[in-house]
Amino acid sequence: MLTLQCPYCGVMADETELHAEGEAHIKRFGPGSSDEDFETYLFERKNPKGVHFERWRHTGGCGKFFHAARSTMTLEVYGTYPAQTLEPPKELIDAIKAKHPDWEGYK
Repeated sequence: MLTLQCPYCGVMADETELHAEGEAHIKRFGPGSSDEDFETYLFERKNPKGVHFERWRHTGGCGKFFHAARSTMTLEVYGTYPAQTLEPPKELIDAIKAKHPDWEGYK
């Protein structure tokens, strides 16, 4: 079972207390955007084999959104951080690169 630590309340929560909200760090488009931008937002997603950055919500706890970095192959969690962060923290990127030197980054 997947277990993530909420960066706000510090609780180690299993996936029954959380809700996956999709890919992290995507530009969201809504009313007033071009059809092309809105289509890209709705349908184009990364689906990597390996390290992936996701948006989660601690629904069974504080209710806040946060981001998590994990492996889609092993479910290994590299870390979590607040959703208001525009890019993954440098320490998290460094930790991932230390384990996976050939990793090309999150963008």
